[in-house]
Amino acid sequence: MDTDNVSNVNIVDIKMPFMSIVVFMVKAAIAAIPALIILTVLGMILTGVIGGMISGMIG
Repeated sequence: MDTDNVSNVNIVDIKMPFMSIVVFMVKAAIAAIPALIILTVLGMILTGVIGGMISGMIG
């Protein structure tokens, strides 16, 4: 990477309408629900597999 032409950028302000931010946050919350369900199911499967392996070693 060429470091001779490096310039620093400072972002001071982002102008965005309040309703646009609200809509974005609602969409993000709605998108998080299926992701949480998928992660929960994967965690349950992983816990079952590891628990089965441990109980198989002990018993």
